[in-house]
Amino acid sequence: MIKAIIFDLDGVLIDATEWHYEALNKALGLFGYTIGRGDHNEIYNGLPTNEKLKIMTEKQGLPRGLHEIIKSMKRKYTDEIVSQKCRPDHKKQLMLNHLKNKGYKLACCSNAQKYSVMNILIKSEIDHFFDEIIGNDEGFKPKPAPDIYLATFAKLNVLPEETIVIEDAPYGIEAAKASGAQVIAVRGHEDVTISLFINFNLI
Repeated sequence: MIKAIIFDLDGVLIDATEWHYEALNKALGLFGYTIGRGDHNEIYNGLPTNEKLKIMTEKQGLPRGLHEIIKSMKRKYTDEIVSQKCRPDHKKQLMLNHLKNKGYKLACCSNAQKYSVMNILIKSEIDHFFDEIIGNDEGFKPKPAPDIYLATFAKLNVLPEETIVIEDAPYGIEAAKASGAQVIAVRGHEDVTISLFINFNLI
């Protein structure tokens, strides 16, 4: 019996993947670096900024001494983009309300920082639906490690087999599968509607 449903954020609840890509490249561009679209799709998508910068240091020689200022500027640019583009999504509100009324425990687990996750969820007006909201800066190994999901199972007091995880990116899907939960892989946030849960007999 399914008792809990856990959502990734970027590309699942919100179409924010492009916002993070744009903000990081803007910050990197201050120092003459960039992540190409192909590399983003094949290597970086779904990883936290810390991991992306480590890979860039290995692959492109990005000085480690720039990591902190790039992270700070990326956060600033992300906040600006979220303020400009993030709006309430009534389809997501309707979906989450139905799931909540069916008695499911709901959580959001992201490789983004908790501050950024909360900012986006609040501006989307869906933060109040979740029993747990966890970011990548709360002491857990980032996806593709399953740690963030294992911690959420404990917080929700559910077993992996009682949980469904909704993910879109390869690293997130890998983490969710490794956690032992059932996984629904989606192409993007447009797939995540009431219809998805009706198709899986969850509503």
